[in-house]
This record gives sequence, structure tokens and C-alpha cells, in this order.
Amino acid sequence: MLSHEENELICRTGPGTPMGELFRRFWLPVALAEELPGPDCDPVRVQVLGEHLVLFRDTQGRPGLVDAYCPHRGAPLFFGRNEECGLRCVYHGWKFDVDGNCVDMPNVPEGESFKAKVKLQAYPVVEAGDLLWAYMGPADKKPPMPGFDWLGLPSTHRYVKKFQLECNYLQAMEGDYDASHASFLHSTLDQGQANNPALQASGGRLQFADRMPRYVSLEDTPSGLMMVSAAKRADGRLQYSAGPWMMPIFCTAGIAGPGIYSSNMRIPIDDENLMFYRLRWSYDPIPDKELFSYKHGEYVYPKLIPGTFIPADNKSNDYHIDRVAQRSFSYTGIKTFPLQDIAMMEDQRGPLMDRTQEHLASSDAAIIQVRRRLIGAARALAEGKEPEAPWHPKAYAYHAARLVVDADTPVEHAVAEVEALAMQKSGQATMLVR
Repeated sequence: MLSHEENELICRTGPGTPMGELFRRFWLPVALAEELPGPDCDPVRVQVLGEHLVLFRDTQGRPGLVDAYCPHRGAPLFFGRNEECGLRCVYHGWKFDVDGNCVDMPNVPEGESFKAKVKLQAYPVVEAGDLLWAYMGPADKKPPMPGFDWLGLPSTHRYVKKFQLECNYLQAMEGDYDASHASFLHSTLDQGQANNPALQASGGRLQFADRMPRYVSLEDTPSGLMMVSAAKRADGRLQYSAGPWMMPIFCTAGIAGPGIYSSNMRIPIDDENLMFYRLRWSYDPIPDKELFSYKHGEYVYPKLIPGTFIPADNKSNDYHIDRVAQRSFSYTGIKTFPLQDIAMMEDQRGPLMDRTQEHLASSDAAIIQVRRRLIGAARALAEGKEPEAPWHPKAYAYHAARLVVDADTPVEHAVAEVEALAMQKSGQATMLVR
């Protein structure tokens, strides 16, 4: 468990908090690129790390992320006119470019001289991987973009959507490195076989001999943590699974199918809400059948309330749990795969979990390690030591991998091989059977 002080430190990400300052040393996704479809399009409200902001694309197509309120008298810039390379407040006409510079102040005679003294808070924005990324930290500490392989792939090799959750980022993120939950939460009742689509990577459903995958290696990396777990298969062999967690919120949630990787990014809106960016990507074009299931099915991505990023099945309606299905087929009775997790996350003693009340076990070893890494980095930054992870962009080019070996294979050999697979730039690295 964590102390109350540690829990407050790791969960709070608003301006001026230790964890908030750590998050602001990294490039973070703040919107889907499609939310700004073209030059001078409608502005978009964005809330990130407790800050109310407005995102817009200027006449030249450049994205900008600025304070949501005009520095004149606090009018909301969401209602502004996006025109001629700037966002103009409709209250008194003050206009700002993507860098926050006041470029026009037409309502006062001193406007031409006074506008140079007015600055709107603005953050640099980069468009990459069908996402808009912002850096919200000190200008002189701005790092390079993380070196995810999927950022450099064509859009045909990638699919990403987002939806909103009602909980703190940490309790949502911790499910991605909880190795033992999948054989329960995501299972069906037909002899305990999992309905996780990741198992398609091994040629279909595979029954394991037990429900206790064990972490056999947890190694710090320049960007975060490399985790390796082992599980006994029904045929007596062992399956090793490797997956990295990368600071501060980047998770490789597993393998979504043959040659298809899964990555999750949970960005704090505030301390009790987050935006979940759910990514599928491949070194090859994603097959049309898979894309159809992402876009039109309700298993891999939840159906959203029209005009919002809120899942139609949500906390307010108990995720439309089907108790008949729970008794006869599904372990949870919740039809959408990520919502099976989310139903467990959004109310862990509330939207911001009290970790002084938990009782951790050996299956939670990775959770403990990630918490230590985040708390240590936040405390170090508060003492003046900058984080090193954002300055190692190549250390973000990891993905999940699996290896099946005979039970007598030395653990250290299996760990080394599956970790090597997790760093291999090949769609064949998802699953290897020796």
C-alpha cells in the first residue's frame, strides 16, 4: 500500500504539483488530429492536467494550444473567430496567434504599442501519428518527441480513437501491468478460455494450466520498465510475455492479433477524469477485417454517445451489465472489452483510489515498481533533478512480445530472448514458439 502522502503525490497532476510538473516534462497527446480537420476550423475545448485550454488550427494549418480565457477580461476564447492566422476574442476583438502573441488590439488607441506587452499562455503542438501532441513544461526543458515506431508509419498501419473515463489516470493505467486479471475479467465460461482478442496471435483460444502468471523479470529501462511474466500452458510449456511501461503514461497493453500491437495512453483531464487514447498499430497495413471491427463493432472500441467522447455504456448505467450473459457465458456480463476493465477502475473506493486501504500481493509486483519509479522521479524533480526519460526517445521504440518454450528452458535465457523480441522492428515479433 501507499501512504496518504505518497498517494496524493502520485495522483495529483495539476499545475504546481510534483507529479504535474513531471508530466509537463513530456510530450503528451491532447487531441485526435481529426478534431481539427483543416485551416481556420472550429476551435476545440481541451482540458489537460487540470488546465482549461483551447486548441485551434490557423490559416496556414499550424495547430495551437492556448489558455481558454482572454487575458483582457477573461472571456472564453472557445467562442472566438478563427481567422487570418489567429484566434480573435469576440468580446473586444483581441487576437492571438498559435504562439500566444497578441497580434491585434483594435478596441483601444494604444493597441499597436500595448499588444506587445500582452501574452496568452500557449504551448507548442506537434502533429504526429494521427494525434496532436503538446509540451506543457518550461521552454528551455523541451525534449525531443518520443521515438515510438508507430509515429513514423503510414495511417494505414494505425488506428487510434479516444474516450473519456471518470477516474484518476493511475487506477486506469495500473490495469495494463496487472498480469493476472485477464484470465478472470476477460474470460468466458467455456472451460475458462479467455475471450481476449490478443490470443488470436497464437492461432486462437488457448487454455492455460493455471490462472497465475508470474513476473519473472522487472527491469528498469531508460524510458521506464520492461516487464516479463511467465504462465504455464495446458501443453506443459511456458509462455513468456514481455511488455514495456514508458514514462509517464505510455503502456503497451499487449498483442491485439497477428502482427498487431496495442498501446494505451491515459491523459489526465483533472485528478478524477482522464482521456483514454486507445491505439492499434502494425508494421504492415492493418487488414480491412480488423479495421471494420474497430470502427463498427462494440467489442474492441466502445460505442460513444453521439457528439461526445463518453461511452454509451458507462458508470451511470452500470455499463449495461447483462446478468444473464454473466451467468451463462461471460465472466463479467459486460460486452465491450475495455469497458470490462473500466467498470473495475472507475470506482475503486471512488474516482481517486485510497491506496492506504489496499492489500497488495506478489501478482502486483509491476504495479509497485511503476509507482516507485513515478514517485521517485517526481520527488527528484521537486529537488531540482530533471527526468532523463524524455531525453531517450529511442527507448520508446518497444512493443509487446511473446515467447513459448519448453518448461526446462533456463529463465534467464527466455527472458533475454523475449525482451529482444520486444525491441525488434518486425511484425513477426508478436509471438515466437521455440
